[in-house]
Amino acid sequence: MGTQIHPTAIIESGAELGEGVEVGAYAIIGPNVRIGDSTVVRHHATIEGFTELGNENIIYPYSFIGAKTHDLKFEGGKPGLKIGSRNTFREYVTVHAATNDGEHTVVGNENVILAYSHIAHDCQIGNHLVMSSHSAFGGHVVAGNHVNVGWGVGVHQFCRLGDHAMLSACSKVVQDVLPFMLVDGSPADHRSINKVGLERYGFSTSEIERARAIFKTLFKEGLNKTQAMERLRSQKSEDGDLILEAILTFAESASDRGLA
Repeated sequence: MGTQIHPTAIIESGAELGEGVEVGAYAIIGPNVRIGDSTVVRHHATIEGFTELGNENIIYPYSFIGAKTHDLKFEGGKPGLKIGSRNTFREYVTVHAATNDGEHTVVGNENVILAYSHIAHDCQIGNHLVMSSHSAFGGHVVAGNHVNVGWGVGVHQFCRLGDHAMLSACSKVVQDVLPFMLVDGSPADHRSINKVGLERYGFSTSEIERARAIFKTLFKEGLNKTQAMERLRSQKSEDGDLILEAILTFAESASDRGLA
């Protein structure tokens, strides 16, 4: 099926639309936007700025994709937004462009961003994120793959979220969240492993138990961070402990925010 554009939609000169794109009533597409094949832009949605979308994305009504950064350090130029394929942006979602000329906010593939959620300037989002309604990422947040964000979560700027992390509803996340872990609270602390998430994504019983043992070493044995990390490093083997390797790699490259 060819491209379908409602007669009331505004497609500004210079915009590029792929094959099979659908644009609904009163939607607005800016002049520097590029949209991949089979993407659907529902009625009253807006895509502007230097924004690139891959294929088969769905933009729901009243979403604003590619808006100018909130960052007061913005000095002009062409900062942009790059979005992969098969993402869903529900009603009133906002995703902002980066701040500095030539840089990009990035959203990967197969993410689901639910109603009223916000992804700020310069965030780097992986794949398979589920971001529940009314949640917000401050600028420069980095989220790995298969991260699950509960309703009403706020993530402080520059925080990092490890692969398969779970952020419980209404949490205030002001520090980095380790892979495979669950955080909760205000401010959020590591409370447990993300057992349900790991089971859903096919991790074995032994891998889940390994994550649980690492959690206990880090947070339940009365060790400070240095002592806990030394103990975990001593457990490394040549057999390839993927859970331990992922957690150590993440922890050793933590942002200036530190670990929750």
